Amino acid sequence: MRTLIRPTGFVDSPFGHDGKIARLAGGLNWFSAVELIHLDSTNMRSGVELVPVSGIEERCDEDMAAQWAALTGNRAPLKLGERSIPMDQPQVMGIINTTPDSFSDGGKHEDADVAAMGGADMAMGGAAILDVGGESTRPGARTVWEGDEIARVQPVVERLATGGNAVSIDTRKAQVMEAALAAGAHLVNDVSALTFDDRSVEVVANAGVPVVLMHAQGDPQTMQENPSYDDVLVDVWLWLEDRVKAVRAAGVETIIVDPGIGFGKSVAHNLELLNGLAMFHSLGCPVLLGASRKRMIGALSGEADADQRLGGSIALAVKAAEQGAQIIRVHDVPESVQALRVWRGLRDQALTPKL
Repeated sequence: MRTLIRPTGFVDSPFGHDGKIARLAGGLNWFSAVELIHLDSTNMRSGVELVPVSGIEERCDEDMAAQWAALTGNRAPLKLGERSIPMDQPQVMGIINTTPDSFSDGGKHEDADVAAMGGADMAMGGAAILDVGGESTRPGARTVWEGDEIARVQPVVERLATGGNAVSIDTRKAQVMEAALAAGAHLVNDVSALTFDDRSVEVVANAGVPVVLMHAQGDPQTMQENPSYDDVLVDVWLWLEDRVKAVRAAGVETIIVDPGIGFGKSVAHNLELLNGLAMFHSLGCPVLLGASRKRMIGALSGEADADQRLGGSIALAVKAAEQGAQIIRVHDVPESVQALRVWRGLRDQALTPKL
């Protein structure tokens, strides 16, 4: 039997709350209460308690104490080559799909020169990381041959890395990871959490680079046919916990977790994960949230087309920031950066002591 800890009762600033609040993952968010989610011997939810932060440590067993330390501990800056990216505030990751069939921007960046210029524009617009992908993982997408994927991403990664940018490679395949890392990529972003290719864990460990482990139920061809969970927040948390332990044991030091919005989840599943996003900080890793232009936005807004989902994407980016996400993956970089800077301005004002 275990108890998981979900932060709630967020407040704008710590002033006037001495001893009654805790700081979330060393960032710009404070919370005054937690939900204690009690699990039975089969990891099914057996009860929930809402309790104040004050005195919580007295209720912690060893497992809960480790979760609490992770929830309230600082996150080290993310080292990507010569770049050091702070994890005490939300950072934007810009999406560069070099594919002809991605759900939102397929074909836009097929040409390497166009993709590299697009990435440079994203960096100028405030993206801290540029995420280059050569295989669509939208619902129903087919697997791409490694040679084609490498041909798409390698020249783009090389040009962006040579330009001094922090570059991520979005792939499930070890051979593509190796080619991109040789071209200068600094981070691996794997939607399969290093489970698709048996060699991928070894490749990442040997390269000594950080990795994003994302949760997905099923593969892209079938994942949206009938996604089901006993308890999506608990199930995804436990799955990511297992993957973090396994990948860390294999020698990977820096791990980022992503709950995988839209990957084998219904709209209701996605909304529950977004509302409970702060709980994933108890895994002790930075949290990445990728919800930009996704199907759930269309489902909640009159079936808006993918290129008409900017407003919903901004709303979810701000929600992620309020839940302490350190990396927010987006298509629309300048607009997202502007929204997060306004959010940061509001937070900074709240954090300014009043005499």
